[in-house]
Amino acid sequence: MKEEKVKRLERLLEISLELSSTLHLQDLLSKIVHLATELTNTEASSILLLDHKTKTLYFEAATGVRVDSIQKIPVPLEGSIAGRIVQEGRPLIVEDVRTDPNFYGVVDTLTHFQTRSILGVPLKVKNTIIGVLEVLNKKGGEPFDEEDVKLLEILAAQAAVAIENARLFQQCDFISDLVHELRTPLTSIIGYTKLMLDHELEPATKRRFLETIHREATRLSGLINDFLDLVRLESGRVRITKKPVQIRQLLEECIAIMRPQAEPRKIKIKLSIPPGPSYIPADEDRLRRVILNLLSNAIKFNRDEGLVEVKVELEGKEVRISVSDTGIGILPEELPYIFEKFYRGRAEEEVSGSGLGLSIAKQIVEAHGGRIWVESTPGQGSTFTFTLPLEGSPG
Repeated sequence: MKEEKVKRLERLLEISLELSSTLHLQDLLSKIVHLATELTNTEASSILLLDHKTKTLYFEAATGVRVDSIQKIPVPLEGSIAGRIVQEGRPLIVEDVRTDPNFYGVVDTLTHFQTRSILGVPLKVKNTIIGVLEVLNKKGGEPFDEEDVKLLEILAAQAAVAIENARLFQQCDFISDLVHELRTPLTSIIGYTKLMLDHELEPATKRRFLETIHREATRLSGLINDFLDLVRLESGRVRITKKPVQIRQLLEECIAIMRPQAEPRKIKIKLSIPPGPSYIPADEDRLRRVILNLLSNAIKFNRDEGLVEVKVELEGKEVRISVSDTGIGILPEELPYIFEKFYRGRAEEEVSGSGLGLSIAKQIVEAHGGRIWVESTPGQGSTFTFTLPLEGSPG
């Protein structure tokens, strides 16, 4: 037994190094939950982080279930075991959840996972609780003991600091990118206003300068709004509210909005969709944003007299929506980075945009539990495809 304890302590030292090896938040969270199940010899574990504004916990990582099946489930502070851990600020063991009035059974119902016992500890940073680390169902049916509590507390202490560092790094890295992107329109605005202040200009020249200033100010406003939206999505503060959406109607509406951009260049937009009502469960406003972004790019990077095709396919328990163009395409070496924040390929250097549209689209699709990807052949065009789960759809 003593030898086993030494091995566990040695493993904790290794874990400290593992947690400090990454500043990517999702990778870090995944690593923590897997380490928690390993250390406590349990069937599953999860991390819930606290939204201090709404006073609600949200799952951010888990083992034993699909993460996307629980990420958008709000767990209240009142009436849940995790909430009790946050409120009391101390570890809690519940050996039989069926006897605990605070057990929040909604999660088990939605994930089809059967929770029998729970050990949870608070995640604390400088006496501030940021969430909860839980492990579920000790293997072999054994009860949790004090050694399990100590190990999980040590892991939670290391994990909380690592999570906070990753959040800060993510924020600083993002802000650095944003400042870099803001410089171009700001420099243009400052330069043209200075010329107007320092020189008497002909009315036609003055108008041209004002048009440039207005265009760059609009670009600046769009960049800031996109930045704020992406920050909210990445931080989990935006919650996807799914309702039945008539996908044909939404697509036709989006195509009508984008048609004026396509018509001057004689670009045709074609919609292919199976007959029937085709309702899907989605956040309509955010889904509209994804579709408009993909349509806008398909038109922007297309050739004159080209074609944009929007296709909808129902496959098992998901709907697949693709937007194809006959444009310049994307180089193979650019494909892995196309959804990264502020990434600009060779084609984007000649067109305006925030560089955040595809990042936002990816966040929205993944928040729905779907996937998004791109296939492209240089000189022939690109196809962006995303999927959405159909669970809960009325048909």
